[in-house]
Amino acid sequence: MNTLVCIEPGQFAYETRPMPVAEEGQALLRIRRIGICGTDLHAYEGTQPFFAYPRVLGHELAGELASDVPGFELGEAVTFIPYFNCGVCIACRSGLPNCCTQMNVCGVHSDGGMGEYLSVPAYSLVHGQGLSFDELALVEPLAIGAHGVRRAGVKPGEYVLVVGAGPIGLGIMEFARIAGAHVIALDINEQRLAFCKNRLQVAHTINAQAPDVLDQLRRITNGDMPTVVIDATGSLKAINNGFNYLAHGGRYVLVGLQKGELSFSHPEFHKREATLMSSRNATREDFEHVIASMKAGLVQPTTYITHRVPFGEVQQEFASWLNPATGVIKAMVELT
Repeated sequence: MNTLVCIEPGQFAYETRPMPVAEEGQALLRIRRIGICGTDLHAYEGTQPFFAYPRVLGHELAGELASDVPGFELGEAVTFIPYFNCGVCIACRSGLPNCCTQMNVCGVHSDGGMGEYLSVPAYSLVHGQGLSFDELALVEPLAIGAHGVRRAGVKPGEYVLVVGAGPIGLGIMEFARIAGAHVIALDINEQRLAFCKNRLQVAHTINAQAPDVLDQLRRITNGDMPTVVIDATGSLKAINNGFNYLAHGGRYVLVGLQKGELSFSHPEFHKREATLMSSRNATREDFEHVIASMKAGLVQPTTYITHRVPFGEVQQEFASWLNPATGVIKAMVELT
């Protein structure tokens, strides 16, 4: 089968590889859609933590089931949970397989789905429930956003500041809205802020480079500041700045990931009696919440797709998606 391999930062190559075989406990997928996410872009740049080359990228996937799996139909449209867990560590035993101590993320720690077929653990399969391939490929990134909102314990009427208006940030905004929050979007890209306002109906948008960000937040929140701040940038500067935007008694959730160390004023954090937490991956509960929200019409995921490309053109197009000027929100790779 034809496979696209990231040989090293900045270099892709198409390779012919043997088609995988679905061994016992595995499921064979014929890949039909591949969503390009921040992890893929960071891997191409060489800035993704916990990463080794060469690697086949791709974990936002939708396909047809090409092997027999109990409880599923051959040829059924499916997606899957791409975080393969051990099942026995303290996290798994505690019902937190998304932060397994032996975590194997498809397309990061092991080869992913930028090929015609992929074999995955059968336990990771998720029924398509009538959703399109485009929609199914977007379940995983939306589930990450839904998980971050669930970690934050967002309540109706709260002001939630989402830092970063990329695909993950957009998903966080959507599920914060579904939870009943007043959403505020913060980003340095005016084009993305306009997308939030015009396409997602986010009422409050702020450019992070404005000199009066704090004043704008105070005005929007009637002087209280956001009780929830969720970072979706993976930018050290943005993450460190986020501590300044938090209300007293607030919660700060880090969904974005970067390689450096956090730096913030302990007295400022302490006097707020603030809560700092990370949010890693997502669980089946989050996947099911996303699918149910899609089916109920609460989320229109295909709104995010701004670029489409056939699989054979990914190598030549991929670098352009790193350029904000292209206006990419979500690039979708199609296999027929």
